[in-house]
Amino acid sequence: MNDPRLNLEHFWMPFTANRQFKAKPRMLVSAKDMHYMSDDGRQILDGTAGLWCVNAGHGRQEIIDGIKRQLDVLDFAPTFQYGHPGPFIAAEKVAKIAPRGMSHVFFANSGSEAVDSALKIALAYHRARGEGTRTKFIGRERGYHGVGFGGISVGGMVANRKAFGGQLLPAIDHLPHTFNLEHNAFSRGQPKWGAHLADELERLVALHDASNIAAVIVEPVAGSTGVLPPPVGYLEKLRAICDKHGILLIFDEVISGFGRLGTPFAAQYFNVTPDLITCAKGITNATIPMGAVLVRDEIHEAFQHGPEYLLDIYHGYTYSGHPVAAAACIATLDLYENTGLFESSRAMHQHMADGAHSMRELPNVIDVRNIGMVAAIELAPRPGKPTTRAYDFMVRAFEAGLLTRVTGDTIALSPPLIINKPQVEEMFGKIGEILRTLD
Repeated sequence: MNDPRLNLEHFWMPFTANRQFKAKPRMLVSAKDMHYMSDDGRQILDGTAGLWCVNAGHGRQEIIDGIKRQLDVLDFAPTFQYGHPGPFIAAEKVAKIAPRGMSHVFFANSGSEAVDSALKIALAYHRARGEGTRTKFIGRERGYHGVGFGGISVGGMVANRKAFGGQLLPAIDHLPHTFNLEHNAFSRGQPKWGAHLADELERLVALHDASNIAAVIVEPVAGSTGVLPPPVGYLEKLRAICDKHGILLIFDEVISGFGRLGTPFAAQYFNVTPDLITCAKGITNATIPMGAVLVRDEIHEAFQHGPEYLLDIYHGYTYSGHPVAAAACIATLDLYENTGLFESSRAMHQHMADGAHSMRELPNVIDVRNIGMVAAIELAPRPGKPTTRAYDFMVRAFEAGLLTRVTGDTIALSPPLIINKPQVEEMFGKIGEILRTLD
C-alpha cells in the first residue's frame, strides 16, 4: 500500500480474512473498461467483472451521465404511497427484456433483499389464493441466495448456515446439488449427467405434501459455490414437477442475469420460465446498488382483488426504486440495448471455453467447468489445508496483474462482457503461468 495516511483499522471488511488482508493489502484505486488500477500504479485485468457485476466494463460514460443528470434533479423521493418517474421507466425496461409473461418488477437494493422479497411474495401469493398452508421452501445444497436470514435458510453454503444456524427459518428443506466429479469432470457447457437429481423434488413433495410447499428456489447456474452449470434436462424437470404440484419456481439470477450467458436472463438461455426471478448486480452495471424481483403476471394479478385502499403487499424498502438507482438502471439497460452487448459477447463464449479447458493438464487441476461467460478451474486441496492453494493463486494472480475470484479451492472467472480475444488469451496465459509453479 503506497498511501501511509490510509488507516485500515476501522473498516470491517465483508467476506474477508481481515488480518490477512490488512497485513498485505490489495488496493484498487480506479477503473476503466477492462482494467483496474492498483495503488502502486499497475493495470489489473478484471477477470471477475468486479464481483460478477460490472457486465459492461468500468467507467461507462453513458451510465455516469445518467446518474449525474438525476442527482441534479431529484436526490430522493419515497415510493410508499408516492412515486417518481424513475422506477416506472426502469421497470418497463426490465420487463421488456424479461421472459414472456413476467412484466411486473418489485425493486430492492441488493440480491439478498431481492431473494427475501421473492420469498415473501411467494408466501403472500399462496395466502391471497386461499392456500395459506403453503409456507415451506425448498432450496438446494451448494446454493447461494445472499445473506439475509431467508437467503441463508434456503441457501446451501455450509459455513454460512453453521455461523447463523440457530436462527434460520424452520420450514426449509434442500435438494441435492448437481456437482459430481466422477460423472461430470471437464464438462463443456451443461453436463450430460445429473438430470435425475431433479426427481428428488418428488421425494420432498411426498415427505412434506405439496399443500405445505410454497416455492423451490435455485440458481440456474450456481456461481458463488464454484460455477455449477445445470445438467441437461434438470431445470426442465424442476419446472414440470413444480407445475404438477402447484409450487412456485424461483430462479436466483443475481449472477446469471443481464447477459452473462448471452441472453438477458438464464431463463431464456435454458428456455425454462420460472414464476419469479431475483436479480441485481448487472441491472445497474454495479454503479449504484439495486436489486429486483421479476414477477409472473398471474402472481401479480392475485394481489389485485382486495379493497383498493388496502396495501397490495406488506413489504418494501426505503430505497425501493431510489431515483439514482433507477437512473443507473435506465442508463445501463439502454447501454446494453444500444451496443448489442449481450449478442456481441456470444462471440467470446468459445474463446472463454477454449481458454479455460486449456488448463486441464496443469498441476493440481482436477476439473474445469464453463458456460457462457463464466468458467471455473477446480484445484485439488492441499492435504489438511483446504482453500489455501486457491487463495495463494489469487494473491499471485493479483501480483501478476489479474483480478480473480476464488471460492473454496475453485478459481471462478466472469470477466466483463466487453472482453476481447487478446484479453481472454492474456487472462488464461497468466493463470497458466501461475498454476505451473504453484505448489
